[in-house]
Amino acid sequence: MLNSERARPLPPDERRASLVAAAIPLIAEHGLKVTTKQIATAAGVAEGTIFRVFTDKTELIQAAINTAFDPERTLAELGAIDIGLPLFERCLAITRVLQDRLVTVFKIMIAMRMAPGQPKYRPKQGNTPGQVGPPGSPGASFDPRTEQIFHEIVRLLEPDSARFTSPVKDVANILRLLTFSGSHPYISDGNLLTAEQITSTVLDGVRRRPDTPDHGGPRC
Repeated sequence: MLNSERARPLPPDERRASLVAAAIPLIAEHGLKVTTKQIATAAGVAEGTIFRVFTDKTELIQAAINTAFDPERTLAELGAIDIGLPLFERCLAITRVLQDRLVTVFKIMIAMRMAPGQPKYRPKQGNTPGQVGPPGSPGASFDPRTEQIFHEIVRLLEPDSARFTSPVKDVANILRLLTFSGSHPYISDGNLLTAEQITSTVLDGVRRRPDTPDHGGPRC
């Protein structure tokens, strides 16, 4: 390719997705103080590119928040987990998927000071009036995709239901609740639980026993 030739520009949808992906971690870090120059630099484009895709910074931030809160990626990642994995590895994979999204969402909420119902930058995908917390979290009960996430967790744990002392739905709910609370910087006092700690606690508890865990992972 000659030096004078330029790479073919991305289609508008791909350009939009690239800018949104670049904006999400910056919004989580800087909140409203993030600049379009920072976002453009992270996306590897000129700052003017943003305004050929979005009306203004507000629209870009809103799109980024919508994407961060949207449960579809979580559903897709849960659906991709190999149900044939050993129990510990399978539960660990579930926890990592849930925690990855929750940590990002919590960072954005804190950086943006997004109390439930905050009007200007309220997530618009899957949220309805009265909903508390991000879709997929225990408190987000109005989005049907929240239930889909729960059912995916149940489906992935179901093969080992006979090994649990509680019904598999109860185990799935405990896993979701501990992941939520252990991933929130205020609830955990800044000491976030690792995915391994969450998985081990759910599967083996914290009390010492003479037997050893048979889940294939370390004890908490």
